[in-house]
Amino acid sequence: MESVNVGLLGCGTISDEYFSTGDTFDAFDVTACADIDTERAKMKADEYDVTAYDVQELLDDPAVELIVNLTPPGAHAKTCRQILDAGKHVYVEKPLATTVGEVEEILRMATAEDLLVGSAPDTFLGAGLQTCRSIIDNGRIGEPIGATAVWTSPGHERWHPNPDFFYQRGGGPLFDIGPYYVTALVSLLGPVSRITGSVARGFEERTITSKSRRGERIDVEVPTHEAGVVDFESGAVANLLFSFDVHGSTFPSPAFEIHGTEGTLSLPDPNHFEGPVSVREGNSDEFETVPLTHSYTGGRGAGVADMAYALRTDWTQRTSGELARHVFDVLSGIRESSDQSQHITLDSDCERPVPLPRTFPEGVVE
Repeated sequence: MESVNVGLLGCGTISDEYFSTGDTFDAFDVTACADIDTERAKMKADEYDVTAYDVQELLDDPAVELIVNLTPPGAHAKTCRQILDAGKHVYVEKPLATTVGEVEEILRMATAEDLLVGSAPDTFLGAGLQTCRSIIDNGRIGEPIGATAVWTSPGHERWHPNPDFFYQRGGGPLFDIGPYYVTALVSLLGPVSRITGSVARGFEERTITSKSRRGERIDVEVPTHEAGVVDFESGAVANLLFSFDVHGSTFPSPAFEIHGTEGTLSLPDPNHFEGPVSVREGNSDEFETVPLTHSYTGGRGAGVADMAYALRTDWTQRTSGELARHVFDVLSGIRESSDQSQHITLDSDCERPVPLPRTFPEGVVE
């Protein structure tokens, strides 16, 4: 098929992941980039041999069909609208936006303009979580009845050169780390029907200890210790905990398991594309490592390829705007439940993404 020309909007730390995986897929080519810091865009363009634009030039280039939006979370809604208004498809880093209303507006606009929206995370397309999907679908752990997802750390200010946005609107552990786990769970267990949550904020300020800005203090605008109980339409129940306030623990982090009527599935870190995957069946005393059933471990870019295939063929998009909206509703529902001291019933729904071919991305298009 004819490859899709892609531009990157935002040339920060995560952009290298998308620049470098462009050669992995025949489905798309990264041909241009832009950033509000034009010098940074020029540096990345020189490094990866693409065209550097200012933001408006990227939006105006008719050769660019799809823009990968790598701006900070607080700018996602505005920049997604600009991209769609320019008549281009958009794939955006997580979260899709910062409020339910913004998410709905983006999807309404895309539908009206007959454009596609896609959103990270795309890690559930990797070999590790697709293997987990095969195990569940084959009934090896029986009927899923519960799940546990735990990720904790003392905070990103210890390593990230510019950690401010992790503590601003659209940030916090729930919206930074939660999308990986909840997207994986929806892809494995199906849509969510009800949420209960409780959240807290450990500190009003954080001190940056990464080298470039060591000693600077930043305000904390969002919760930083967030827990939820998620009920799936299938009847399964998941316990979630994400925190920037934990300095050490006796239990592993990340911890990610699905418990079934006939066994337990230990899932890989959903921030990655590979394994390990292991199963403990009901009559066994030990977990058995399961060989990966799928091929793709190549890193970010899979979601962009997923969109490109959907644009050119009858491929079903997995990293869809509808999936991202449902995941966002789950995450925002945890905070809403905490604020209102009550269960939150979800109105949104989504289709459980269909499994990938085992050889993805090879052999997808004849």
